[in-house]
Order: sequence, then structure tokens, then C-alpha cells
Amino acid sequence: MLWALISFIGFTALVAVISYFKTKDDDQDTTEGYFLAGRGLPGLVIAGSLLLTNLSAEQLVGSNGQTFAVGMSAMAFEIVAAPCCIMLALWAAPKYLRSGITTIPQLIGLRYDRTTKLWFSILYIVLALCVQMPVCLYSGSLVFENIFGFSNLLGISKFQSIVILCIAISIIGSIYAIFGGLKAVAVSDTVNGAGLLIGGLAVPFFALHALGKAATGGGIMDGMRYLIENHSDLLNSVASVASSAPAVPWPTVFTGLLFLGFQSWCTNQAYVQRVLAAKDLKEAQKGALMCATLKIIGFMYLSLPGVIAFALFKLNGTTVASMDDAYPTMITQVVPTVLMGLLAAVMFGAILSTFNSFLNSINTMYIMDIYKDFIKPEATDKEMIAHGKKVGIVFAVLTTAVGPLVYFFPGGLRTFLDSLVMLVALPVLSAVFGGFFFKYLPKYAAKFIMIFHIVFYGGFLLISPSYSLFGGNEGTIHYLYAVLVLWPIELLIMYFMSRNNKEKNGAAAWVQEDTASVDMTPWKYRKAASVAILLFVAVVYITFSPLGIGTWGYPQAF
Repeated sequence: MLWALISFIGFTALVAVISYFKTKDDDQDTTEGYFLAGRGLPGLVIAGSLLLTNLSAEQLVGSNGQTFAVGMSAMAFEIVAAPCCIMLALWAAPKYLRSGITTIPQLIGLRYDRTTKLWFSILYIVLALCVQMPVCLYSGSLVFENIFGFSNLLGISKFQSIVILCIAISIIGSIYAIFGGLKAVAVSDTVNGAGLLIGGLAVPFFALHALGKAATGGGIMDGMRYLIENHSDLLNSVASVASSAPAVPWPTVFTGLLFLGFQSWCTNQAYVQRVLAAKDLKEAQKGALMCATLKIIGFMYLSLPGVIAFALFKLNGTTVASMDDAYPTMITQVVPTVLMGLLAAVMFGAILSTFNSFLNSINTMYIMDIYKDFIKPEATDKEMIAHGKKVGIVFAVLTTAVGPLVYFFPGGLRTFLDSLVMLVALPVLSAVFGGFFFKYLPKYAAKFIMIFHIVFYGGFLLISPSYSLFGGNEGTIHYLYAVLVLWPIELLIMYFMSRNNKEKNGAAAWVQEDTASVDMTPWKYRKAASVAILLFVAVVYITFSPLGIGTWGYPQAF
């Protein structure tokens, strides 16, 4: 345990030192310097920051918990990110950079009106404070509680331990986001991203070695052979049509789940802000496409360990109270003690990165879209940054108060988060995509779609309708089916609103203004890279299917 603590403190301190020296001379006195890193981020830093914004302990715990429970169909959440990053690189980034925006609500305000921008800004901030950031804090605390056993060390309850850890993570994360700005967050993301790839990819090899030893007294290859021969149903990523969450029914993979991915990667402020900070379009596209490649590789440490844990626990008799306990429990069994601290530091960095990113993004939206526009329009850059730091502290305190309460939710972390996020996120996706595709939309269109979606999708979540279709047992309809149905309907409504506004009201077409804020020359290899990434996606899916190493007979294992 001593070596684990030493390596944990050492790596965490190294990240802090690198971030400090990389940012100490940067201009933090302007809103562009503080919120957009002076529009100077290169592709590699963008890729690392995008990856770490997405990956947290919530991903490590939740994604592996899902595959532990129902098999590899849950890897779709990682793999589908690749085409979404392609959409970000080829479609979204050029449009966003052309407008020279700082936030997504700012773009919505340009397309519709100031009131619509205010609506979306407030909902985005509430969503982050009440759902995304608290889940990040809780899942990170859960990892550290299970690895280090703080409750046993301190003689307190598990819930009390989680409260203490949530506060600690929030304090350290807030220092990066509030006092360092986006540049400090992005630099720390890149360093932590390298550590995550090394440490995260090591886990399945340690786990396969432990499985091989438990099954036959062998090693890694014996573990993989045992997994394929005895649990090939868990290695099948193609879930049945009637599967319930956390499994991902195959019809929703490139429909409802893809729509969810578009929202996250193309319209979520926490992600998009990294692209908006690019020094030019070429670097933005490089960063997004590099991130797409890294997300495909991610199934090896975000999905496969969960399946290995199921097989290993079957052999050694380990039981866990919930699927979210599977990954942390397995780590304590398979990772050497001397490396435990390093892995914990990497996961700690991932937790901080996600928390930093969301805190920085909602702070940016509050200052640029609410404070500057509606509270104090005459505020100088210095005043906005000073006020933003104070508000950032308030946001951090609020979300820290909510974080420990996630402990009392019975469902899996990922399922809870993803289903609730779409209550607010899908209208944002509709507003952005519809706004660009339908040039004659009236100003009230986005507000109407928001109300429509919250009523119908919120009703779906409250009612939780059941099914007994396709010969399956009765169960709850997967929330991705609701997304699959609602988003096309919302786009169709916007199409008719646009056509009606043009034909009956003679409305003029909306024209996007080019602000020339950065060089808009695209990366010449963007299309070839995109094709290669899509082929990579196909290879992974074929491998984990009945055409590869998976078999039918999809389980509900946990």
C-alpha cells in the first residue's frame, strides 16, 4: 500500500508540475485566453483533451460494469464515438470555427435569438451541475473507495468515505479549471491521456493473465482461450432487438446511440470547446480524427475488462453488490500492488479532467452567454474573468453537494446518466443541426422543439413503458428507441416549420457570417483518415460478433 500511495502522489504531482510550467506565462487576462486558450491548441492536445473529457472513472466503472452485466454490446458506446468524431471534424468544426463562437448557446443565439440562447445556457448548466458532474464525482469516489478501502482505513461508513472523496476531487479539480483556465485543463488532459492509455491498456492483460492462471494455471493466451471457449456469448456485441438497458439493441447502435453520440461530440460545450480553441481548422480536424482512433481502441480497457471480470469471478467465487463494483474489485485482484498507485493516479487524472472540463464549460457559458449578455453587458474581460472564478467556486460547491447522493440510485451509472442527459441534450442537437440544414426556420423553432422534446421524452422516462415484443419476456423499452423515434420527428417538424415560414411568410434564408477568426484551410488527409477509421470500426464489430469470436444466446448475466 505504501508503494501504491507513493506512485499515486508522484504521478499526480508530475501532471500538476507540467501543467504549471506549460501555462505560467500564458495570457489569462482576456476571455479568449482564459476560456479558449488563446485559440492556439494543436491537434495532439485537442485529441488528448477530447479523450479525457469523455473518459472518466464514470466510463471505467460504468462501461465495464455494463459489459460485466450483459456482455460486449455495451462497447457500442465507445465504438460509435468514432463516426461522431468524424462528423465533428468534417461538418461541425468548419461551421463552428467560421462563426468564431465561444459557446454552443452563442451559436444558437446567432441562429435564433437571445432568449433561445438563454434557455439553452440555463438548461446546459443545470444538466451539468445536477447530473454529469455529480456522477463524475461519485464514480471517481467509488473507484478510490474500492481500491484503497478508505472506509476501513478511517473507520467510517462507505457513504461517509464517498462524501470525503467527492470533496477532495472537487477541490483539486476546481484549482485547475478555475485558476488555470482552459489551457491548464487541456495540458493536464494530454499528460493524463498518455497515462490512461498505458495504464488502462495494461489492465486487460493483467486480467487475462489472472484468468488463465485461475482456469488452467497458464497465462494471457490461456485466459483469452478460456474466455472464448466458455463465455463467447458475452463476447457478442450484437444484442437482440428486445434487449433492455444496459445492453444496446442492435437496431439502436447506428440510430439512437449515434444520435446520442452526435449530441456529445458535436454539440456538447465541454467537448466542442476544445475544437473552438484550435489554432486553425487543420489542427481541429487532426485532433478530432486522432480522438476517433483512440476511442475505437478504448474498448480494450473500457469494455473487455468487464467480460473478463465476469469469467474470473465465476472461477474464484467473487461476488459484487452491483455491476458498478465489478471493475474496481477486479483491479484489486489482478493489478500488482506496486502499479496500483500509478493506475489510481491515471484514473484520478481522468476524473479530474472530466470534472475540470464540465466546470470550465459551464463557467464559460455562464459568463459569455448570461453574465455578459443579460447581467452586465459593459463588463471588461478582466471583470468577467474575476466574476467567472467566483461563480466557478459556487458551481463546484453545488455539484459537490449533489455528488454523494448518486450513491442512492439503484441503476448502473452509465444507464442513469445517458438516459437522463438526453432530456436536455437532444433539443440542443436539433437546434444546431436543424438550424444549419433548414435555412428558413422561425426564431421560435428551437424553443418549440425543446418544449416538445421535454414533454414527450420526459413522459417516456416517467412512464417507462414495457414491451412483450419479438418473443421476448416483458421488460422496459430501451431509452435509445425513444431517441431513435423522437429525433427524426423533431427534424421533420423543423423542416415543415422552415418550409411554412418560407412559403407563407416570405422569410429570408439565414446566412452564416464568416468571422475569419482562424485559418479555415482543411487538413488534406481528413477524408482518407475518415475512411480508415470507419473500416477500423467495421473490423472491431465483425470480430466481436457471431462472424468472429462471439456467439448467439445473448445473456442477461448479472
